[in-house]
Amino acid sequence: MAHLLDDPYLKPFEAAIRGRAAHARVRADALTQGQTSLADWANAHNYFGLHRDRRGWVFREWAPHATEMWLVGDFSGWKKDPAFEVHRKPGTDVWERRIPAAKIRHLDKYHLEMAWPGGGGERIPAYARYVVQDPETKLFAACVWHPPRPYRWKNFEPVLGGDKSGGRDKRPFIYEAHVGMAGEEPHVHTYAEFRDGMLPRIKAAGYDTVQLMAVMEHPYYGSFGYHVSSFFAASSRFGTPDDLKSLVDAAHGMGLRVIMDLVHSHAVANERDGLSRFDGTDCQYFHAGAKGWHSAWGSRCFDYGKTEVLHFLLSNCKFWLEEYGFDGYRFDGVTSMLFWDHGLGAAFTDYGMYFNGSMDDDAWCYLALANRVIHETKPHAVTIAEDVSGMPGVAAPAADCGIGFDYRMAMGEPDYWFRLAERVRDEDWSMGGLYFELTNRRAEEKVVSYVESHDQALVGGKTFFFTMADAAIYWGMGKDQHGLTVDRAVALHKMARLATAALSGGAYLNFMGNEFGHPEWIDFPRAENGWDYGHCRRQWSLRDDPNLRFKALGDFDAAMVAALKGGKALFGKRGALGATPTRLACNEADKVLAFVRGDLLFVFNFNATRSFADYGVLVPPASDWRHLLDTDEPRFGGQGLIQPGVVYAPTLVLDANRHEIVQQVRLYLPARTAIVLKRI
Repeated sequence: MAHLLDDPYLKPFEAAIRGRAAHARVRADALTQGQTSLADWANAHNYFGLHRDRRGWVFREWAPHATEMWLVGDFSGWKKDPAFEVHRKPGTDVWERRIPAAKIRHLDKYHLEMAWPGGGGERIPAYARYVVQDPETKLFAACVWHPPRPYRWKNFEPVLGGDKSGGRDKRPFIYEAHVGMAGEEPHVHTYAEFRDGMLPRIKAAGYDTVQLMAVMEHPYYGSFGYHVSSFFAASSRFGTPDDLKSLVDAAHGMGLRVIMDLVHSHAVANERDGLSRFDGTDCQYFHAGAKGWHSAWGSRCFDYGKTEVLHFLLSNCKFWLEEYGFDGYRFDGVTSMLFWDHGLGAAFTDYGMYFNGSMDDDAWCYLALANRVIHETKPHAVTIAEDVSGMPGVAAPAADCGIGFDYRMAMGEPDYWFRLAERVRDEDWSMGGLYFELTNRRAEEKVVSYVESHDQALVGGKTFFFTMADAAIYWGMGKDQHGLTVDRAVALHKMARLATAALSGGAYLNFMGNEFGHPEWIDFPRAENGWDYGHCRRQWSLRDDPNLRFKALGDFDAAMVAALKGGKALFGKRGALGATPTRLACNEADKVLAFVRGDLLFVFNFNATRSFADYGVLVPPASDWRHLLDTDEPRFGGQGLIQPGVVYAPTLVLDANRHEIVQQVRLYLPARTAIVLKRI
C-alpha cells in the first residue's frame, strides 16, 4: 500500500500530519499508563450502569455536577426510596449504589432522578443496555435485561479470506438495510422478521455483508437512527436485545458479516432520555456553549478532548462487537466530526483546507483511537468512514500516519450518477469523465463504491431508477411493456451498477430494494403525513413478480454480484483486493468504454441510438475470452441481441497510434448495453 506521505502535495504539511499521529499515540499512552492495551482500557460499560455480580446489583454513574441521585422504578414504587438512593464515591465524580439481588427483577423499568445546583430532573442512565417507550405516555424508561437464561450463540463469526488482516482486505459486497422498514406490511418490522425474511434474500442476492442502520436507541423513528439517545441500548422498537443477537447469530450462520452504523458524530438534544444536560450542565459530554451544538442538525457535539468522553465512546466501540457480535462499523458523519464548521458548504478544493486550523484535532485523535480499539478487540472487524471531505489519511493505516479506517465512502460517485441522470443529455455523457470519477481515489485508501445509498432515497428525493423512469414507473414496468423512458431507465440502471461495482476501489454497497429499482422515496410515519406507513416499507412483491421488470433488475443484480465474486478481477489469491482496472477504450464519439480487471473484460456502449457490429476492443495478451454476462439478456429485461456463451478469439492488429502489433477482440455492442467477458 502506498505511504500517505508519498504524495508530493502533502510534503508542506508533513509536520502537521506526523504531529496528529503522535498526538494519538501520546493520548493512548496517557490513557493506559502503559499498563494495558487500549482495548482493555475501554471497559467503561462493564463498570458504569446497572450490573449483577456475586454480591447482588451494583449501579454506577458519572455525574460531576449532580448533588443527589436516586434509582426510581418498578422496584421502588416509582418513589424516591432511601434503599435506592445513589451516593457519590468520596473524592470522585462517580456515583454508586449496591442493591440486594432480590430487590430488582428482570424487565423492571426505571430511571434516574437527579438534583444539581438550581434544579434537577429525570434522566435515563447513560449506560442503559435496554430502553423502552411507554405506548401511552411516549416516555422512555430504562429496562432491566437479565433473563434467566442468557442468549447462547450458535454460530461462529465468519471471516472472509485468510490473510493476516482477518478478512478486512476481502472486498465486501455490502447490503445496507433498515430493520424497521425492511418488510412490506404497514408496520414497524422487527429483528425477528428481518432475520427470517430479509437475511435469506440478502444471501440469495450474493451479498456477504449486512450493514444495519438505526440499531442504537433513538427517540424519533424518522431520524433514521442518527439522533441517538442511548448509546449502549439496541433500539427496542424492533425487539429485545436477544432478538438482535439472534439476527446477528443467524446471519453468521449464513456466512454473512453484520456491521452497523455507529453514530459518534453527535447526539440527540433530548435531555430526559438523552445525554444533553445530563447532570444539569451543557458541557458534561459535549462542548460548552455554541460549539456544543450542531447548527444544521439541532444536536449536541461531543468534546473528544475529555478523558471521560473518550472512555464512554471507545467503550461503546468495543461493546457492540463483544455484546452483539457485530463485525464492524460504518462511522456516520466523520466530516462533521473532523471540522469545527462540520464541513458545511465547504468545497475542499486544496490541501491547505485540511491544515488551516479548521480541524478538531481531538476528533482526529478519537477516530484514530477508535480504529485501534476496534481492531484490537476484533481483528477481522471492518471500519468505514462516511467522509465527504476527502481529507488525506482517513483510510490510511496508523503506521502511515493515518486514522486507520479500512474504507472511506466514495460519496462523490452517487452525486456524479445523479448529476448525469438529471442534468446531462445522454449524448453528452463523457466516457473519460465517468471512468475518472469511478476510479478517483487516493492511492493509500480503499473506498466503498455505490450508485446510491439511503441518502438518495429520503423523502423529497428519488432513487436513481425513479429519477430516470419517473411517472412511467407506475404503468410501464410490465415484462412485455416497452417505452423509451422505461427502456432507458432499465438499461442505465444495470449499466451504472455494473460500472460502479466493476471499478470499485475496495467494496461495493447497495441500499435494500434499490437493486430492483424500488419506486418512490422513503418517508417515516409522522404527523405531517398522517402517520402513514406507505413509504416506510420495501415492496418485495414487485421484486418477486415474474410479470414485472423489477424482477429482471433484481435478477441482474444477483448475477452481477455472482460474476464479480467469481472472477479474479476483484479478489487476489489470498482474498485481498485484486488487480487494478486498466482502461482499454474510451471513445467519446461512440460512447464506448472498455477496461480489464484481472480476468474480466468489461465493455460498455452508452450510446443511446447506435449499435456497433464487429467493434474492435484492444485486450491484453491472453488466450480466448468467453461471454460471461451482458445487460441485454432477456432474463434481465433485455432484447437478447448478444449470443450467450460465445468464445471470442483475439486477433492481431496494428495499433496505428503506437505502431505495434496488439491483440483485439471484435464484439457486437447493442445500444445501451454492457458485456462482461472472462479470460479462459
